[in-house]
Amino acid sequence: MLTRLALAGVFAAAAGMAQADYVLTILHTNDFHARFEPINKYDSTCGEEDNQAGECFGGSARLATAIAELKAEAVNPILVDGGDQFQGTLFYTYYKGQLAAEMMNRLGYDAMTVGNHEFDDGPEVLRGFMNAVKFPVLMSNADVSGEPLLADVLMKSTVIEREGEKLGLIGLTPQDTDELASPGPNIIFTPPADAVQAEVDKLEEQGVNKIIVLSHSGYRVDLQVAEATTGVDVIVGGHSNTFLANDDASAAGPYPTMVGDTAVVQAYAYGKYLGELVVTFDDAGKVVEASGGPRLMDAGVTEDEGVKARITEAAQPLEEIRNEVVAEAAAPIGGDRVNCRTGECEMGNLVADAMLDRVKGQGIEVAFMNGGGVRASIDAGPITMGEVLTVLPFQNTLSTFRVTGSVLKEALENGVSQFEEGAGRFPQVAGMSFAVDPTKPVGERISDVMVGGAALDPEKLYGVASNNYIRNGGDGYAMFVDAQDAYDFGPDVANVTAEYLAKVGPYTAYTDGRIKVGME
Repeated sequence: MLTRLALAGVFAAAAGMAQADYVLTILHTNDFHARFEPINKYDSTCGEEDNQAGECFGGSARLATAIAELKAEAVNPILVDGGDQFQGTLFYTYYKGQLAAEMMNRLGYDAMTVGNHEFDDGPEVLRGFMNAVKFPVLMSNADVSGEPLLADVLMKSTVIEREGEKLGLIGLTPQDTDELASPGPNIIFTPPADAVQAEVDKLEEQGVNKIIVLSHSGYRVDLQVAEATTGVDVIVGGHSNTFLANDDASAAGPYPTMVGDTAVVQAYAYGKYLGELVVTFDDAGKVVEASGGPRLMDAGVTEDEGVKARITEAAQPLEEIRNEVVAEAAAPIGGDRVNCRTGECEMGNLVADAMLDRVKGQGIEVAFMNGGGVRASIDAGPITMGEVLTVLPFQNTLSTFRVTGSVLKEALENGVSQFEEGAGRFPQVAGMSFAVDPTKPVGERISDVMVGGAALDPEKLYGVASNNYIRNGGDGYAMFVDAQDAYDFGPDVANVTAEYLAKVGPYTAYTDGRIKVGME
């Protein structure tokens, strides 16, 4: 039998162990893109009839239920977001960031990072959103001191507490946000790993040894940051809409993906999943265990009636626009994110064809669309304006201009320069064809460019249709900024696409080999 003294020693050791281990539950979302209503399997709006039939996913009402239930049972829960709450549906077009702020406050978020789309309408709308939310919005890898709207409010990092333990939170946004969105001229974006390490060092000087990066930078960059920094325990990602899981062959990697002692997680997009990571720290703040996975927000999750009623109320001003049937699809039109950023895709062909058709009588020969501008697929049957606006939510206008063949080639090279990352700059085209070899060095990947059945002439001036975002240098297309005869004030590309669909009758999606991807 153990003596009383020995028993006391056992209890003391157990007590010491209990104090040393600290468990934290991180609930997380990313790339929500104003999907306040449930979505269908194409990541587009799911009607109430289908919702009642159990065929829908996500939506703020389901997230509210799941978050409340998990917070009630989890150990030391926090709720964070990896950026891009803005843009994607009519809700954002109408309310800008205000409905997102209301819902995030209601669901009880503790922090978020700035995504590139938070800058789509400039610093003004982001500042309005930040004024409305009850939690910190973070971004470490930028100098905002020259932007008066953000200089005093947009912090690089913050510290929150759970059960007496300090948690350091650091924000991260794409280094090329100035190309991806409209942050204005006063913000200077900087490399991610350096920015993160600087904040880690500051937090550690304050005695904070549990550090979480909220990163809207993409899965690949997150892995690089984890490798290049010390002191980061968890990276909650976004931007690349990466699905991580341990029991699904379609996942891009395990959940969490461990890089040394750093746990990297992401939860796809659009509120379809709620990420849940349980992390155990020792008394030195080192991660000794990290486990969890994405929870599917399907019909098995009951919708919160109060939140559902509020979203229904918020949707009323949008109904007339959204429910107008503008065309018919003979079959589904694929707008899958991965497909449209790495090769020819059905929705890319549709949008590019529509743009070219609209202005071909003006001497325009080719159309150029960034794959990242395509945001959803459309199912077969009646097509509503709401569906078209979900595919093309950015209110980009049709631009026309003239550039030489050599500039067109340069633009194509830019479009495939980040092929490995699945970047949104990948070009969807009409009136032309090309081949891309992703194994070749950047700047040497494009070949076999044909326009109207003839080889591209480097000296010839070509008429081009695109959107005002690309024409003004978005997604790295700086070569279009000084184009000749530029006109950026055409109709909304969404309206152009809707009118084209109506014109051609029941639309059958197709690909025709205009983009060939592979080694020569």
